[in-house]
Order: sequence, then C-alpha cells, then structure tokens
Amino acid sequence: MKILIIEDEKPAAKLLLKQIEVHFKDAEIFGNLDSISTAIEWFQRNPAPDLIFCDIQLADGLSFEIFEKVKLSTPIIFTTAFDQYAIKAFHVNAIDYLLKPIDPEDLARAVDKFKANQIRSTIELDVLKNLLTPKKTSYKSRFLVRFGEKIQSIPVEDISFFYSEERVTFLQTHEAKKYVLESTLEQTEEQVDPGNFFRLNRKYLCSMTSIDGIFSYSNSRLKVTLKNCSDQDILISREKVGDFKSWLDQ
Repeated sequence: MKILIIEDEKPAAKLLLKQIEVHFKDAEIFGNLDSISTAIEWFQRNPAPDLIFCDIQLADGLSFEIFEKVKLSTPIIFTTAFDQYAIKAFHVNAIDYLLKPIDPEDLARAVDKFKANQIRSTIELDVLKNLLTPKKTSYKSRFLVRFGEKIQSIPVEDISFFYSEERVTFLQTHEAKKYVLESTLEQTEEQVDPGNFFRLNRKYLCSMTSIDGIFSYSNSRLKVTLKNCSDQDILISREKVGDFKSWLDQ
C-alpha cells in the first residue's frame, strides 16, 4: 500500500501523517509534496500511489491543476479549509473531502469508505474547480450618456463619482462635467468594480481618486469631501466606517 501526501503546511502535513499511520500501519507513505510543480514532477518520475491525500489550496495555486496535467485513476481524499456546507456538494463517488482541522472520526470514515470500495475514482475535478474557483465578475468599463442631442461614452477611469438627487442619478467626471444616467444609484453600484468605487451613503458612490479629505465626525462617523463637489457634508455612518477603511487600505 503506497500513500502520497500533498500539503504545503508542514504542521498540517505532520498531523495528517500521524493520523494516516493509525489506519494504515503497513503503508509506505510518500511526501511531503508542497506545491503543484513538485507534485507534477513527482508523478512524472514515480508510479502512481494507491491513495492520495491532497490539500486543495497550495502555495502556487489550486491542486486541481496537478490532475489536469497528470492523468491518474488513483483515489484522492481532499483536505480543505472551505465551509462545511459547501463541502457537502463535493461528495462524489467514494472519495471524501475533509474539513481542516481534520477530525479523526471524519478521517476514519473516509478511510473506511476507501477500504470498503477499493475502487479507482474518477474525480469530477472540473465540477470541484468551478465550485471553488472565484468567478470573475464583469464590470462596466464605460457608461453611455446623453448630453442634449449628443450621445457620449464615458470611460470608467474618467468618472469621479456618482450621486443621486431628486430620484435622478448623475455621473460626474474628474473634469467636473455632469451627465444624467438612466439607471438608479443602486443599479450603478452593481455595475462598477467595488475595488474602485465605494457607496458612501444613500446619495454618493465615489471613486478612490475623487476623495479630497476624510475627517472624524460625531458618533464615530466620518465626513468625506470630494473633489469638485459643492456638498461639504458627505457623512459615512459608523456601521460603514470599517468597510470604508478596509476599502481605502486594500
């Protein structure tokens, strides 16, 4: 019986090794491989093991890349720090997915499943990869606006802030040009990259570069001034202060 461990955290690998030895006393255990590159190189030089314990998130990426480049039929027990409710979706075939820190009873259950079946697993790696890889959201790069009879396309990089006034949404550029938008401020907020724009309050959605000053205000709130903006009383509620500071510090 040959077992391979792929894990980039040394304490976790050491603990896992001890747990595996409890269930496979006569097994030959290989590892520890700590990256995608070292694992691929190992598989290219060695026969496939009988069982693999593999962390999902390695230092150089998701471990699924290993099994995309090296075709194996070896059963794999994944270990992961992902939420246990999401893990339920990944129980395919006879392979298990253990949540860190690994509970000895969960490991025993996974091992029992492996021993009972002794099958070569066909892991649904594409399904797992799609579920675990963050989806890239597509945000608008330009806004189409009307100025009189003229229609213009404004690049997001030229936008200083958006604001709402009497149920109308406006776009203001860094050059202090104002345009009316057809969308609401809530809809606009969903269309722009949250890394570049922040919803200060009900009225303002600003870009990082539009901020002119930040001041402490009463009741743990903040007051913000924006460049080329006549409104000098733009307040951020204390509930939003933490998120605002995190946005500025990203």
